[in-house]
Amino acid sequence: MQSVARVVKVFAVKNELVTTSEVDLNETKVREFWDAQSAGLSRVLKVGGVCYLNAKPLLHHLGKLCPNLVIEYDVPSRLAEKLAAGDLDIAIIPAVEALRGEGYTVVSDACIAAKKAAKSVILYSRLPLDRVRSVALDAGSRMSATLTRVLLAERYGVKPEICQFGFEEELAQVTTDAVLLIGDRAMTSKQPPGFPLRFDLGCEWRKWTNYPFVFALWVARPGVENLASWHRLFSIARDHGLADLVNIAQAASRELVLSFEECYQYLSENMYYRFGKDEYDSLALFRDYAIKHGILPPSAKLAFYSGPDLG
Repeated sequence: MQSVARVVKVFAVKNELVTTSEVDLNETKVREFWDAQSAGLSRVLKVGGVCYLNAKPLLHHLGKLCPNLVIEYDVPSRLAEKLAAGDLDIAIIPAVEALRGEGYTVVSDACIAAKKAAKSVILYSRLPLDRVRSVALDAGSRMSATLTRVLLAERYGVKPEICQFGFEEELAQVTTDAVLLIGDRAMTSKQPPGFPLRFDLGCEWRKWTNYPFVFALWVARPGVENLASWHRLFSIARDHGLADLVNIAQAASRELVLSFEECYQYLSENMYYRFGKDEYDSLALFRDYAIKHGILPPSAKLAFYSGPDLG
């Protein structure tokens, strides 16, 4: 692992490659860009951000780039509920909830995905998966919970009894055959006694489909205007975050009591933040499986601000 001082990344601002040492110098360029679109960004927007480490590259610079945003942090399942209720204008929500929602639009190519191992979406099991009859699903999850159900049904031929693993519950209290952990809880929890089998669901999806897995997307509720401006903002915020992974990982190391190397590797190698063709095709396949097993209605679809609609 390189020393902290020598880790350098690059990112793009207005089609120019910039190193982390130049980020502050290019804040002026970014602000000039937004000043030119002030009419589109002057309204205060309520934005929902995932409170886990995996979302930090998308959110770390967002408030500074656009002070008109009011950012509320919560777990993915609650953000989905708040967006559906109209309490938020735009939020990072589980992709399955984006597909389930009415009139939603994906407003950015910034996403939370995993090319292979996710590291923060872990299914622990007492038994081989084809023998699992009950699963406790992390209360903060919607997309990973649905992925668990799809994998068990489609790949292992089982439809287990489902219950919720609450935010305040301890692993020692779990009585089901398997338990799903996501986010920081999955990162910081040790393998529980009595659960000898460990499955990284990002790996399981990749091995099965040869696709990356898309966990969450920036989604706008119906009626939000100036999507072009918000699309650009979230992309720039992501690129700033990816250029600043050293600082993000250092802060996360202190907060989560994990090593810097573990946090940095997670953000730079396990997580992936750009929605492209492979991610689109993966989400389309996931939608088909979710419909097949009655998790999504046949009418499930999703509009993209830049790109073809899904469904």
